[in-house]
Amino acid sequence: MDFEQKFGHDNMQRIKEFCLMDDTFMSKCFEDNIECTELVLHIILDRNDLAVESVHAQHQICSLQGRSIVLDIYAVDSAGKRYNIEVQRSYDGAVTKRARYNSSLLDANITNAGDRYENLAETYVIFITESDVLGGNEPIYHIDRIIRETGKYFGDESHIIYVNGKNRDETPLGLLMHDFTCKNPEDMKYSKLAERTKFLKESEKGVASMCRIMEDLRRETAEKTKIEMARKIILSGEMSEDKVKKCLGYQTTI
Repeated sequence: MDFEQKFGHDNMQRIKEFCLMDDTFMSKCFEDNIECTELVLHIILDRNDLAVESVHAQHQICSLQGRSIVLDIYAVDSAGKRYNIEVQRSYDGAVTKRARYNSSLLDANITNAGDRYENLAETYVIFITESDVLGGNEPIYHIDRIIRETGKYFGDESHIIYVNGKNRDETPLGLLMHDFTCKNPEDMKYSKLAERTKFLKESEKGVASMCRIMEDLRRETAEKTKIEMARKIILSGEMSEDKVKKCLGYQTTI
């Protein structure tokens, strides 16, 4: 089948350039995919006894008072531990307080009234970053609360991990980072990731799903642009809000 004829040259070129460091592609790759998620967690956490029970991509967590967030990947293992995996190409998207905020919302959304504090689930917020955003020239950074006076681990079971995507050595983690930045599935080291990437880039069903996502993103971007333009017109005084809403077909406040 001529995919370019069916799906368009621009779409096929964009899909060709995707890698797992692109959150759109990564989310689709890991969506409901327990095997790929387990592979990544086994390598990053350096353990092979972890069994993932559920995986959700683009998982929204709402905050009643603050800002809601959409997690790239949200997973739960057989022990009830929660995992949030984020990929970030820019420093701004991986600032330390974002990791703190994600961690706090994980806690807030896994508790119910009357739950005992000691039963609070263990959580991991994992940022896979394209560059070494923490600047220590380490392949991985583990952030846990420490009692400063004793140097001992605080034991609240809340963990933040930063993975340095620039590390491409021959360790399992380095090979994983190679795969996260690899555009060609034939060049990937881990077969599970290669198979899923190949499906999304080279099969009719996979390419169709990626095209739908890209079309949704284009519509979302166009809508945001239209709203921003409307706000500028209103603020400039050139047209009233009611007239702008009528022209653009909006029923709610802009």
